[in-house]
Amino acid sequence: MKKIIALFLVLTLGVGCVFLAGCEKSEETPAEYVDPVKARQIADTDDKYRNYYHIWVCAFADSNGDETGDLQGIIDNLDYINDGNPETDTDLGMTGIWLSPIMPSDSYHKYDVDDYMDIDPEFGDLETFDKLIEECDKRGIDVILDLVLNHCGTGHEFYQNALKEAKDGNLDGYAKYYRFKAAGFNSPGEGWRQVIGASGVWYEGQFSTEMPEWNLEYEGTRTYFEEIAKFWLERGVAGFRLDAVKYMTDETTDGAEFLKWFYETAQKYNPDVYMVGENWQSNSYLYDIYESGIDSQFAFSFAGSTGQFIIAANSGDGDSLASQLYKFDKGSAEANPNVINAMFLSNHDQVRSGSYFSKGLNVMKNAAALYILTPGNSFTYYGEEIGMKTPGNYHQNDAYYRSPMIWDSDVEPDIWCTADAFCDLDFGGVKQQSEDENSLLNFYKRAIRIKSQNPEIARGRITEVYEAEDDIGVCAFKIETEDSAVIVVHNVNGTKASELEITDEMLKNARIVGDLYAGVDQISSTPAVRGETQPVADEELPEFAYIANGKLVLPPRASVVLKTAE
Repeated sequence: MKKIIALFLVLTLGVGCVFLAGCEKSEETPAEYVDPVKARQIADTDDKYRNYYHIWVCAFADSNGDETGDLQGIIDNLDYINDGNPETDTDLGMTGIWLSPIMPSDSYHKYDVDDYMDIDPEFGDLETFDKLIEECDKRGIDVILDLVLNHCGTGHEFYQNALKEAKDGNLDGYAKYYRFKAAGFNSPGEGWRQVIGASGVWYEGQFSTEMPEWNLEYEGTRTYFEEIAKFWLERGVAGFRLDAVKYMTDETTDGAEFLKWFYETAQKYNPDVYMVGENWQSNSYLYDIYESGIDSQFAFSFAGSTGQFIIAANSGDGDSLASQLYKFDKGSAEANPNVINAMFLSNHDQVRSGSYFSKGLNVMKNAAALYILTPGNSFTYYGEEIGMKTPGNYHQNDAYYRSPMIWDSDVEPDIWCTADAFCDLDFGGVKQQSEDENSLLNFYKRAIRIKSQNPEIARGRITEVYEAEDDIGVCAFKIETEDSAVIVVHNVNGTKASELEITDEMLKNARIVGDLYAGVDQISSTPAVRGETQPVADEELPEFAYIANGKLVLPPRASVVLKTAE
């Protein structure tokens, strides 16, 4: 439901905000800032709700000097992701890791799996993987694996056996695991490939000739998939990111039926298994797939250069974003009451989010706050938190979306597994940004900490949207659980501050429990010094958010979380 709330636009423009935070409710403008985040503890939780860090393994960290990232490299850098101590603020605070495919494969991307129950030697071995799980457990980090069940690689033992039998005219053996047809010289349809040496025999490979499709209807295939799930879940994996769920359809099964079977099968080995599906289709199709009971599907309509988060941050239209979030959250929950939204800005198949923002660093920060402070799980693609971009000639090779992590911008990366893809950073690497309190990296740390301190944000549902009459720049919505509620308010105006009336009907005795400041848009042609903003008018803007006389005052590109005072 939409609720019209009086919103007062403050046209006072002045020197841009520095990285400050809000204060508690006051009947007068506060004289000085009190940080509401430092005084609060991170909530102690142990469920499926997580802030995930998406790692492209070969490009993240190389531990042995072979110019390829590996599992030991991840172990060596776990303290950057989460050091296990909630009292510190030097780590990202992530509570989950999604690993790109790590199973043996002939390609660099590993989406053509040859052996589902082993580790590719480029990345390490099962002993190293077990050590990774052990170290993640110490830090409260769940690990999910990229699992490719739509197709495998041509080097897989089953497929090699199927080829041998097919050449002998036998399609009743291993060929049953795959989509084989005896169709003469005419192709059975788009994406079907002719078997060399077997006259008139075809196999389905929608993605490429190197990726034969599994027969998802065959009982033998499902028995094998159960063995795979059991193998990894018993090793301590928390769940799976399922590749290409759109294509999990054969003659007598569809995506919802197959996913329901696989989800319930995996629950036999871990009742709390978490699964998130890759599905690029429209939201209505996502709702259909949610009938399977699967926990999550990535919200592609909100991600990418044309997604709702980027549109809002770049255009200054927060009101439309609030409406879209409410509609999506409601539709998903109606399809699956236990749904966990999966929000992100970009991933390994897209141009990196750092390339989306022509207006600069403050808009990157604003967009980060928009997607992190939403219901469900957030997924941050490695390097997004330091503003990594995609090299300009990315159209030639998808490996350019997966360029090496920049730990120190003064040192050229020594990882070259992704087509020598490399792009200079505008704001420095991890080392440089860790030392800059106004950096994008430190903004991400604070945003994730705020979400972790307020478990209602992830676990609740959006129940109301507050629409402004005169300012579309405000994105405001209420998130409720059975016993608690918060209101999240963003100002995506780049140069204007706003006031929003906060009534007891909205949230009784509201106070600010979390705040983020991205800074004022640069409107001068003179380049700004990093960490600073340009003057935009003679009058000063508020430096931080506060509540006075029943009104929430928000600087430009500020975000706050409101909660009833304890």
